[in-house]
Amino acid sequence: MASLKDILTRRPVAATVRLTIPAGGARPGPPVGPAIGQYKVNLMAFCKDFNARTQKYKPDAPIAATVTVFKDNTFELSVRSPAVSWYLKKAAGIESGSGWAGHAMASMITLKHVYEIAKVKQGDPNCQYMSLEAICKSIIGTAKSMGIKVEKELD
Repeated sequence: MASLKDILTRRPVAATVRLTIPAGGARPGPPVGPAIGQYKVNLMAFCKDFNARTQKYKPDAPIAATVTVFKDNTFELSVRSPAVSWYLKKAAGIESGSGWAGHAMASMITLKHVYEIAKVKQGDPNCQYMSLEAICKSIIGTAKSMGIKVEKELD
């Protein structure tokens, strides 16, 4: 429960914008500019902040960002790592999953790949309280639904 002080000091929110931007690729042009520029946010400050936070990822990695814009034209940025499906496709070396998952196999990966993906995803706000084993099981389920088989070791 929020205290009275927290309620009185909260800044009024103008909008919450969800964007998917390539890592390190925030520019004032589309899609970023039209999405948050309409709320009179300093686009250059947003781009610098986003690019600084995402420099540890590969340049083509799609990053999910949530921008909370306040009435005083300031913003709060929340950045998550790329989706599990993107990591699985990169690890398997495929462009897309199987169109007939469960029947046709698109590719194979090892448990080591799953573990490495889980280590990255453990830092996400949604997964920070999950055990590494639970994250691995979730990744294996996602791989199965994409038609990617998980093996102990590849021959």
